Amino acid sequence: MDKYLEQQIKKNFGMKVRVMREQNELSQEALALMCGLDRTYIGGVERGERNISLINIHKIAIALGVSPTELFQ
Repeated sequence: MDKYLEQQIKKNFGMKVRVMREQNELSQEALALMCGLDRTYIGGVERGERNISLINIHKIAIALGVSPTELFQ
């Protein structure tokens, strides 16, 4: 896969996480605690710096009260 496309996928996913987190009025720290992840990890996901695992996608979706699928739309 093209590196540019990979980066766009990660950035789009991260933007969706940020929007949903803000809609739920959660800080990065609060979301991280709910997921059992580090706050800096959540920040990296939101900035598109992380190639996040399926397990962590699932954890974030549960914490946001959505299905994992919704994070990709």
